[in-house]
Amino acid sequence: MFVDQVRVYIKAGDGGNGLVAYRREKYVPKGGPAGGDGGDGGDVVFEVDEGLNTLMDFRYNRHFKAKRGENGMSKNQHGKNAAPLIVPVPPGTTVMDEDTQEIIADLTYHEQRAIIAHGGRGGRGNSRFATPRNPAPEFAENGEPGQERNVKVELKLIADVGLVGFPSVGKSTFISVVSAAKPKIADYHFTTLSPNLGVVDTSDHRSFVMADLPGLIEGAHSGVGLGHQFLRHVERTRVIVHVIDMAGTEGRDPYDDYVKINQELKEYDQKLMDRPQIIAANKMDMPGAEENLRLFKGKLEDDFPVFPISTLTKEGLRDILFAIADALDSIPKAAPKMEETEEAVVYRYQRPQASFAISRDDDGAFVLSGVKIEKLFKMTDFNRDEAVQRFARQLRGMGVDEALRKRGAKDGDTIRLLDYEFEFIE
Repeated sequence: MFVDQVRVYIKAGDGGNGLVAYRREKYVPKGGPAGGDGGDGGDVVFEVDEGLNTLMDFRYNRHFKAKRGENGMSKNQHGKNAAPLIVPVPPGTTVMDEDTQEIIADLTYHEQRAIIAHGGRGGRGNSRFATPRNPAPEFAENGEPGQERNVKVELKLIADVGLVGFPSVGKSTFISVVSAAKPKIADYHFTTLSPNLGVVDTSDHRSFVMADLPGLIEGAHSGVGLGHQFLRHVERTRVIVHVIDMAGTEGRDPYDDYVKINQELKEYDQKLMDRPQIIAANKMDMPGAEENLRLFKGKLEDDFPVFPISTLTKEGLRDILFAIADALDSIPKAAPKMEETEEAVVYRYQRPQASFAISRDDDGAFVLSGVKIEKLFKMTDFNRDEAVQRFARQLRGMGVDEALRKRGAKDGDTIRLLDYEFEFIE
């Protein structure tokens, strides 16, 4: 089965907790704090594996979680950092954050890597908090939570050549004859429900990857038929081969077919019109094909080469394959046009978010929220009084107390943060 679009949940590893410990050696008086830091959590990394050509693995595994870092140890020993979770993906994979709709990564070449979710920092041990005023602190930090996000993973096939055309014009037969691909072939529309890839070898020892894309129809760019689902795969191709039923066996005019398909490509992405295009005039063994070809060439305004072929009798295939190989040779392998797609990874300045926000629940309780304040809360060990006092000082320093007073908080009011409740004390 061909899978080219999935939604998955990604969770990087949390950092390990810092340790509260002291040196207790016989001949070391006043040994002091010796709690080590926790290890960093593992990142979730997508890596391109050129042996893959589908997102099939994601169909059965929609959750990816990296391991957490090791907790800190005594004698100031640092916890072990967790190894990153490597997720193999095929070339041509685009990763988008579902919440922000931002492109996180566009992975195109073998062994290219991108960190999709960053692991949390390890918590600091108590030896890190020693000061002249408090030389033996009795608290340590919990590990920072790892980043979590819902992402949409999308595959755009990286093929040198894309076959486009209406249903039943002979695209599947064409790729089955010139390569080892074995697509399903039948005499009805939309036989091809997913793209087929085949490696084509010419007799002069040149080779290229060809993709047979499911039949487009009028309105495909706006979601009609199967076209909208698979038009994205045309974006990565370097040469477009337009297969046309020159015999008009479906009762359609070959030139109208040509105009309509090109209009769909143009409506989907104007840049596709800049790609080299080769016209394969198929079914030349059928009655009326020669006359239709003459009329077609008379109407053709574009300067695209036209090759009469028959996938049934295999006539003209050698010439068109040579023409495709020549066209590919004239285009640089890393075609600059491909890098100008709208889906480039763009790094923008992001305005810092507010440290916290205050809202009210229906029962009158004040609710604190915000990325920074929630992270501080999760990294605090509430089993230790000193850690709780430090958290209170941090909130005061952030201006939370003052903001609550301005919102009308009084002594004894309930304050909520995540799933926990506190009492406001003046």
